[in-house]
Amino acid sequence: MLLKSKKEEMIKGLEKAVKDSSSVVFVNFHGLKVGDETMLRRDLRNQGVNYKVSRKTLLKRALTGKAEGTLPELSGEVAIAYSSDQVAPAREVYTFQKNHKITLDILGGIFEGKFVDGTKMNEIAMIPSREVLYAQFVNLINSPLQRFAVVLNQIALSKEGK
Repeated sequence: MLLKSKKEEMIKGLEKAVKDSSSVVFVNFHGLKVGDETMLRRDLRNQGVNYKVSRKTLLKRALTGKAEGTLPELSGEVAIAYSSDQVAPAREVYTFQKNHKITLDILGGIFEGKFVDGTKMNEIAMIPSREVLYAQFVNLINSPLQRFAVVLNQIALSKEGK
């Protein structure tokens, strides 16, 4: 059993984590093996995402009044992933789950100051990184120019052949 002072310290730590981050993801990690959780923590840390396991009652106390709306249902064993990047926590948890075929459930989170459900957080998780979006944008702009150059080259080759 935890002492009241220890619980208050944990709540303050959770409150600070939520306050200092742009987005928070609630993760159900029930059934996750210790080795897999170690890999998850390492991968998240490499991407600048923090991960903290918490008791649900303490987490609920820490989240009271921190965002608009209602707190999503927190079932199972709950941890939070948080970062100053708005999309990174959701994207990195989702990517880890997909790459390692491990059962992690995104229960919801806090995005833009509002509580959102797991479905919305999964949609946010599928947004590509900034670098990927830049590459897609450059490719989109470059594509018509490439096609135009190919057409001009074909015209030049056909005129040489005559």
